[in-house]
Amino acid sequence: MTQNGEDSTPARRPEVAGLRLAADSPVRSAAAPPGAQDLPQDRSQAILEATKQIGALLKRKGHPFALAGSVAVYAHGGSRHLQHDADFAVLPEDADAVAATLREAGLTVRTPPEDWLLKTDCHGQDIDIIFELAHQPVTKDMLARAQCLPVDSVLMPVLAPTDLIHSLISAFSEHYCDFGAVLPVARAVREKVDWDEVRRACGDEPMPAAFLFLLEQLNVIQPREGTS
Repeated sequence: MTQNGEDSTPARRPEVAGLRLAADSPVRSAAAPPGAQDLPQDRSQAILEATKQIGALLKRKGHPFALAGSVAVYAHGGSRHLQHDADFAVLPEDADAVAATLREAGLTVRTPPEDWLLKTDCHGQDIDIIFELAHQPVTKDMLARAQCLPVDSVLMPVLAPTDLIHSLISAFSEHYCDFGAVLPVARAVREKVDWDEVRRACGDEPMPAAFLFLLEQLNVIQPREGTS
């Protein structure tokens, strides 16, 4: 998850030994050609597999959460080309309990310098456990608005499109304003977003306002009433 202008991709760590969540992983076909298991795994599929494992674990343990980031965009009908990690939004007060659940499953939980998330990995893919989005704590109302959607066949709560877009564009600042990364996301979910609510939530912050103006000029969204 990118926030506060960060866009770094940490070095991938090996899959955690002893992960006890893959009992239902698909069995490799006996007809697969020799050496097929050594072929490089599709990165997007690896991220989806990790997402399914973590999502299923959080569901079984009853932790309130919602999928965020690029995998949430995919769940809402966006691109399947996933490049970074999987993001799960949880309540700040649940962060310790979620971390304990992950450790019980054999995962290593790391505390980065940023004080708004925890990190782990699954199937060699980075997983971010986020309790703050766009400089605001994750709330019960936000999780209540999440929609239960299939993520590569596993149902899980996914951030509502309006909350998802707000979290992405509210992170824009003078130091980080990669409109090109968020533009295809806005195109993919534009019909599902309450753009008036996004405008209200972003206030008069210049970078989000500039992005919304760009969307208007590209006919992705309708101009605000009274400004055309």
